Amino acid sequence: MTRSDNHTSPPQPDDSATGHRSALDTFRKGDRVALEHTSDPHTRLHPGDEGTVRRYDPEQRVLGVDWDSGFRLSMLLDAGDRVRHVPNAGWQRVLDALHHTGATAGRNAAEWWAQDTIGARASGDVAATARQVLTTIEAADGRDTHGLPFADRNDLAAGAARYAEHAPPDAPPWEDLRGRQLDQARWGWCDGFDEAVEAEAARQCRMVLHPDGDDRDLQHVYPQRVRLGGPGVFAGDWSWTPNEAGDMRIPVGFVGTLVDTWNGWAVFTCTREVAEAIVADQQAGRDRSRRYLATEGAVAADLDRLVDQAMGRMWFDGDVIVADDTRVQDDPGAIERISPNPKGCYVVMGWSWTWLPVHPYDCDRIAGTIPDAPTATTPTPAKPH
Repeated sequence: MTRSDNHTSPPQPDDSATGHRSALDTFRKGDRVALEHTSDPHTRLHPGDEGTVRRYDPEQRVLGVDWDSGFRLSMLLDAGDRVRHVPNAGWQRVLDALHHTGATAGRNAAEWWAQDTIGARASGDVAATARQVLTTIEAADGRDTHGLPFADRNDLAAGAARYAEHAPPDAPPWEDLRGRQLDQARWGWCDGFDEAVEAEAARQCRMVLHPDGDDRDLQHVYPQRVRLGGPGVFAGDWSWTPNEAGDMRIPVGFVGTLVDTWNGWAVFTCTREVAEAIVADQQAGRDRSRRYLATEGAVAADLDRLVDQAMGRMWFDGDVIVADDTRVQDDPGAIERISPNPKGCYVVMGWSWTWLPVHPYDCDRIAGTIPDAPTATTPTPAKPH
């Protein structure tokens, strides 16, 4: 490297009549440039190499550049070196800064909105409100929903104030912006704000709706998106039960992988943990049936028989689930033994019970852990357990 920021520049001719000086004086720290030509015979830079402006001396016409290749060769613009701006690179940095600060403000605004609308300071059925807001946001139609605090992108005075506060120190003055740049600067902050409002409001709604406060985006296990080989939350079509408010709810949903369908119903595999929850839920259903029959006047001596006729018995025998439907079907051979597959997972009453995928936010409890949505690097659905 034969030149650096410590070189002594040769005397520069007066070229005020050429118009070059006004064009070259537009370089600012952070601008992106590409090399067009250099007179340095020793450099390994090539035309087209890009870098970031470190400093610019408009009097000496010396441009300090941190080249992406690691070199720090300065450009002597009056000695024949030529660079060109990489279009919008420096300006994009300004827009990115405005978008970032807008997003921070949007998240804060959404947190306050949540407190007033679905949080500690809210009244009424906050779950119903959260469900409505989340549904609207997911449908990409969240504007003006329950007072979500979106930015006014047409307010020029507010745009100027935000630009003065949040643009990088070396950004061009607001007064120098024209036309499209004015719109981009104003909208950059507003876009960041609005996007963050929707994202944070949706996250707050998900925490309200999920029984365990899970704030993840669970759209990949919504019933209409469940596919063979993919995850879902499942319950029996008999599971819907009115809660104290009279709303129809599912007491417990079970996480599993859809492996088949029959007559429109779902067949899924699940872990041992979830299988145990299914067995426990069956027993809880039998207990409810017993209490109901007792309140209806059934004598104690008949309760076991009546419950067995209404719902089968289910228990674990080691690693095997035993499902006894002999009295339900009036068939002494109606006993099923369900063993785990080689991965230790179960198909509990598949091709027999009328299971179906359900919305996770319709459940008061979810047994099992819902997996994350597949990423761009893992687009294939999960294999069955």
